[in-house]
Amino acid sequence: MITHVVVFWTDKPVEENRAKLLEGVKPLADIPSLKNFRYGAAVPNTRATVDDSFAVAISMDFETQADADAYQVHPLHKEFLKNYVGSVAKRVTIYDFGA
Repeated sequence: MITHVVVFWTDKPVEENRAKLLEGVKPLADIPSLKNFRYGAAVPNTRATVDDSFAVAISMDFETQADADAYQVHPLHKEFLKNYVGSVAKRVTIYDFGA
């Protein structure tokens, strides 16, 4: 199992762009190779060890590396990158891990 986590920070206006991004990630759930797709806005937190500076995060699982690779080239993923990354999202950090 491979877990793919993507964390986004937005350009100003932050709230407007957060809303755009939250709407924009929804079609990604229709990509057949992914499992357990979740997304949401940062939850404000006062604990020093919690980074709540981001706007939106998504998390998904893949059964195999081939499934993860198929996601990367899927037209819905490519469309999302074109429409949101670099314009709405000013910074993106990705974490992939397996179990």
